[in-house]
Amino acid sequence: MTLPPLHPTPPQPTPFEPSLTKKIVAVHLSYPSRAAQRGRTPAFASYFLKPTSSIAATGGEIERPAGTELLAFEGEIALIIGRSVRRVTPEQGWAAVSGVTAANDFGVYDLRLVDKGSNLRNKGGDGFTPLGPLIIATDGLAEGGFRVRTWVNGELAQNDTSDTLLFPFGQLVSDLSQLVTLEPGDVILTGTPAGSSVVVPGDTVEIEVDAPDAPGAPSSGRLVTTVIQGTAELPPYSAPPQVDDNQRAEAWGSAEAAGLEPEPADAAPVTEPATTAPFVLTAELKAKINSVATATLSSQLRKRGLDNVSIDGLQTTRPDARLVGRARTLRYIPNREDLFTAHGEGYNAQKRIVDSLAPDDVLVMEARGEHGSGTIGDILALRAQLLGAAGIVTDGGLRDLAIVSGLDIPTYHGGGHPAVLGRRHVPWDIDLTIACGGASVQPGDVIVGDADGLLVIPPALVEEVVDAAIVQEDEETFMAERVEAGERIEGLFPMNAQWRERYAEWKAER
Repeated sequence: MTLPPLHPTPPQPTPFEPSLTKKIVAVHLSYPSRAAQRGRTPAFASYFLKPTSSIAATGGEIERPAGTELLAFEGEIALIIGRSVRRVTPEQGWAAVSGVTAANDFGVYDLRLVDKGSNLRNKGGDGFTPLGPLIIATDGLAEGGFRVRTWVNGELAQNDTSDTLLFPFGQLVSDLSQLVTLEPGDVILTGTPAGSSVVVPGDTVEIEVDAPDAPGAPSSGRLVTTVIQGTAELPPYSAPPQVDDNQRAEAWGSAEAAGLEPEPADAAPVTEPATTAPFVLTAELKAKINSVATATLSSQLRKRGLDNVSIDGLQTTRPDARLVGRARTLRYIPNREDLFTAHGEGYNAQKRIVDSLAPDDVLVMEARGEHGSGTIGDILALRAQLLGAAGIVTDGGLRDLAIVSGLDIPTYHGGGHPAVLGRRHVPWDIDLTIACGGASVQPGDVIVGDADGLLVIPPALVEEVVDAAIVQEDEETFMAERVEAGERIEGLFPMNAQWRERYAEWKAER
């Protein structure tokens, strides 16, 4: 394939025409500055698709969906494919690019949960891919000579150049072309540098791509987008917005920018996404947990330095029932009338999380120990039971106490109260780290409860702690038998070397 001749002076930029685009391919991570923020450097480029209906030519307005908080901008250099290519080299790949322009790869981190990397819901919405306004022709220009800058409300937020990319433009085109035919008008979003962050209604984002060292310093012009607030709520059958501290840190660009505790400065960088299998609360593991008392689990957690893992001061509607499940979290803030009007009415955070519960989920609520109103009542508790949730935990009041006590699902609470939620609380956010009954609870923590109380067990420790608890209870069975037989406590509890030998003999005989 013969490369086209270089022109001494690039042609003038031309308007971007969205009707020519058949597909939009976006790169997950490509700038070293962004990789440093993320704490991982990929060995290979990875991609996702955006629908062409997400294009907003020359910018305009973008809606932040109702009920969400983490709409983030991403200023990017967009490649425009000029001819069909399949299985080309990186050099041929750059030659197939007819132009570049500015792009904003907007995303709503609140909607990432069910995307599983596809990014369709959080990045594919109408207007979520502003492009333009002008295309810079690439004839005579080197692929490393482009600059992308982003301004938010007039303040420079991003500034990087294509010569720093982990995956150069031609390599991206070549890589994609090995399996996918790229066609004239197709757009490749080449990743965003450091500086991407959250914007709110009223903010204005401007992006410009230029070639500052090329003759005439051609530019895409400013791609201007203003954020407005959407009002259309998602229906009950659509996965609701959900955020946690990790999503906040990624959306804002860092934990510190999100107002969270920063990562330790000496934390080791991750070169690839972790391959460790995710923790699963299997039926076998639940059976093992249920075979030991919370008091025994508490002892084993204390031996591992975890003393503050009990949810205190609550009573249960089902003292005869055992609770084992994984935490889903909900936080209430103190009632303020204007905030309750905006966040407490309609299909609020409380109703959304209840509707999203699954088998083995435990709904854990932070109500600041405020018992002066109910935090949940009979209808929502019934809904949680029918969805297969393992239990409900609130350090606030419980409404409809008699009816909820008659359900199969165990509910731990701070006491009954007849008042509705809004007397004291506004349901605020879900699936984030909360405080409940004096304990920190994170989404996915294992919650274990019985007549002795409630424990929060970090998933990484569950199997180790449970196995040790089983051994401990076996030893205690032996000690109890010896006490019943009239033996002295001294040397037996805890066992000295002599009693250890006798325990080993006892165990071998069983």
